[in-house]
Amino acid sequence: MDRPNILLMISHDTGRYMGCYGQQVNTPNLNELAAKGVRFDRYFCPAPQCSPSRGSILTGLYPHNHGMNGLAHLGFSIKPEVATLPRELGKQGYESVLIGFSHETIDEPDSRLTSSTYKLGYEQVLPVPGDRGPDVAERTVAFLREKADEAAERRAASGGPSSGMKGEATQHRPFFASVGFFETHRSFDEYHHEADAPELSPPPPYLPDTPAVREDFALLHGSVKVLDQAVGQILQGLRETGLDSSTLVIYTTDHGIAFPRAKGTLMDAGLETALILYAPGLAEGGHAVTQLLCNVDLMPTLLELAGAPLPAGLDGRSFLPVLRNSEDEETITVRDHFFAELTWHDRYHPMRGIRTERFKYIRNLEDGPAVYLPLDIHRSLSGLAVRESYYSPNVPEELYDLLHDPLEEHNLAGDPAWEDTLAELRQRVTAWMERTGDPLLQGPVAGVEAPEWQEQVDNGSSYPYKADGTARNPKL
Repeated sequence: MDRPNILLMISHDTGRYMGCYGQQVNTPNLNELAAKGVRFDRYFCPAPQCSPSRGSILTGLYPHNHGMNGLAHLGFSIKPEVATLPRELGKQGYESVLIGFSHETIDEPDSRLTSSTYKLGYEQVLPVPGDRGPDVAERTVAFLREKADEAAERRAASGGPSSGMKGEATQHRPFFASVGFFETHRSFDEYHHEADAPELSPPPPYLPDTPAVREDFALLHGSVKVLDQAVGQILQGLRETGLDSSTLVIYTTDHGIAFPRAKGTLMDAGLETALILYAPGLAEGGHAVTQLLCNVDLMPTLLELAGAPLPAGLDGRSFLPVLRNSEDEETITVRDHFFAELTWHDRYHPMRGIRTERFKYIRNLEDGPAVYLPLDIHRSLSGLAVRESYYSPNVPEELYDLLHDPLEEHNLAGDPAWEDTLAELRQRVTAWMERTGDPLLQGPVAGVEAPEWQEQVDNGSSYPYKADGTARNPKL
């Protein structure tokens, strides 16, 4: 496929929570997309929270390298000199458009903006009040119809048929459309009309199976189903306009689900993300790719597909060769590890880590809870069910053997039998931090805590963080 249109759909806090990834929730449209296209089964993000991860998708860099060490609306921003995906595609003649939700800023430190919109490199911005799936889908389909009508007008002006048949709506300029949904961010209460029965909503095995937790997941199911319906509406719009034959369709999300031990943690449940691609002749056939990949790899992949040069110094690596040879992917290796990090979310909870084919190493650089719960999770039904056990003090280091302990329940960092593995991964993280000038090497990173935490502190439900903010030795 030569310089296709690119339609990137991204949802909020969804992880891999959909039917095509084995979850018990009805997602027929995403399932169909995966059945037609290519599903990536070990695709992760480097940061288990919104803005830093989305910044990595846009820049091909790990968060502390692109500069967004926390949430956009709490003052963090991408460095002004960093290349962004819409800007680089624009240099290649792509028309870039942002539709709906975005949570990245650039060159706007200390702002309270949710998105920099045009400054990120988008040529056109189509805001959608509330960013809910049905409204975003409606606006996206309208955009697709505009593109198809423009193509028909060009054909008519050039003496071609005035109304094209399916597949004929090619563009003078290909487009890159980033389509952002609010779903599946908390709270889920507005999706009660689509919620499943609690008995049909079992939690994952890393959470307790209680009535309250099942009720929480039942509401998540409602949000996931609304997301899926929006995706289906957009896919139908592509078919009706004929743009499906010339468009690479991408569905992904920013990080794991908004539940305890997922979002806000460096566990696989926090870092796992869905990635489904479909394009005739390029990404099709219902293949499942099992390569270990990271979302920093998406930008260079799309730039290579568009024939664009790659900016210098990217952390990401193009997986286009895997996509073009998905049936023989074992002959191609893109990466055997990726680094992971958290600095600020709605609280300061700095961690650094590495995820290899077999092991996970996590370094906790501040005293804090054993499992950090972002505020929306802390206040949720699931959060209430686990606070007592999760709000014990953390440890300096964690090491997990993912082959024999995929739920990351048994920390091997104190086991002499794993001392060599621990030392190796510790050194790799330290070398990475030093090589990239990680700001944590200079001490605590300044930021702003979400003011809503104060109520939790006052009522005694929050973990009692140290008042002086003293960090552990970052060169541990």
